[in-house]
Amino acid sequence: MAPLPPREALALASRLLTAHGFRETARNERGDSLYLARSEGPERLRLSNHARTPKQRRVHPEVMASLVIRAPKTEAQVAALVEAALRDFAGGLARRG
Repeated sequence: MAPLPPREALALASRLLTAHGFRETARNERGDSLYLARSEGPERLRLSNHARTPKQRRVHPEVMASLVIRAPKTEAQVAALVEAALRDFAGGLARRG
């Protein structure tokens, strides 16, 4: 199967995360970053086409993990990135206690 363009790969990642119980809670003004939550708590998983800056990390400590896709990816690659983001999210929750 041919790689998906970044926008389509991000949409697939969003659908896969939804299947794991996440829901969209916010989107930045440009629409290139989504914030997803699994519960009513403040913890978020960020899905974007660019990395966060150090300032964004300081200002938004509620983001437990980021999944960044900026190049074409196959469906299998997207699924692997989602699994890694889920592990990172769980790790962030564990560190918070």
